[in-house]
Amino acid sequence: MDAAAIEDILREQLDLTEVYVNGENAHFSVTAVSDEFALMSKVKQQQLIYAPLMQYIATNEIHALSIKTFTVEKWRKACLLNGL
Repeated sequence: MDAAAIEDILREQLDLTEVYVNGENAHFSVTAVSDEFALMSKVKQQQLIYAPLMQYIATNEIHALSIKTFTVEKWRKACLLNGL
């Protein structure tokens, strides 16, 4: 499993505005952007991202997963603050 494959899975199965995955050796970080997150608790946001990846977590193809979620507006502000 590589970062590009995880991005593809998340893009195909979720309605995300943007998604970025980094990592290797079964340790990955996901940054996901969607206005759907505005209506969800942090736990629900995490569950949404985990759901399409559970089979890979179960087989240890993904061992560790760090998730950051943003609405489109919060992502825009974070990019401006960090000079991205």
